[in-house]
Amino acid sequence: MEIILPLFKDFSLQIGNISESQENYPTGPLQKGLRLYDKGLELAEEGVGIGVPVIKQGLHTIFPGNIELISQHKDNLWVITALYKMNLEERVGRQGQRSVSIGLVYKIKNFLAAIYRQYPASRQLLTIISNLIQWIFHWETQYTKSKYNLDIKIVYSIQSQTGFVMVEVDTGNLPKDLITEVVLMNEQGANYFDCYQDSNGKFIKGKDIGAWDEVTAKTAAFLCLAHKVSFSLEQVKGAKLFSGRELVGSRLAWSGFGYSIPMTANKFNYQVKIESLP
Repeated sequence: MEIILPLFKDFSLQIGNISESQENYPTGPLQKGLRLYDKGLELAEEGVGIGVPVIKQGLHTIFPGNIELISQHKDNLWVITALYKMNLEERVGRQGQRSVSIGLVYKIKNFLAAIYRQYPASRQLLTIISNLIQWIFHWETQYTKSKYNLDIKIVYSIQSQTGFVMVEVDTGNLPKDLITEVVLMNEQGANYFDCYQDSNGKFIKGKDIGAWDEVTAKTAAFLCLAHKVSFSLEQVKGAKLFSGRELVGSRLAWSGFGYSIPMTANKFNYQVKIESLP
């Protein structure tokens, strides 16, 4: 099931089946959220879209592999109820073979990822090392079925003429004793959205944008100057807002934001604003 939501001008949002363009990326098997289009051209690339839940359980990360959708609309308001099936885990495996089940591999992987995000100066070197290791051992990122099969319900309210997207997240049925963190991802494509701007006056472009930095400004946005469109988020009390952009060959191509929400919260609401640029 694929739902197309018209916006202003020639823009639209889509949610449902995984798009053909995203199947070329390692994250292709993941269920995506609201993906932005301009005149039928998908601008999400590897990005998972707007309003996609990710569950952290210590060193393990659980991703959505499926979705169930219910759509309603009246005039310019669309309401989409999405039930995400959280049933995939990221693994490392040889090309065409099963994933590696060595705990040390994943500890090293997560350790290097933490350094990559915390120390910008190391990113180019770590990217080279990562690519070299994958080439030597013929490793690739794989997503396999998790032993968990959890549900997260998200309701999207989209105002088609204004570009406002309200995201309402229900995590009340998650086992709080097993989950350490829930992150709400909001991403589009890195080749298109290559400029970051926030209400503190910061403007960063291209490679100068960090991979995962905490946002301190009240509002922040990613801009696509080529298609004259942006999407922005704002701080929400009780959550931490992070921004990032990664563009690495055919492996990574995302720009966007993530809210890290506390497990004490059963519900979480936020708004994404999609705007046409002059």
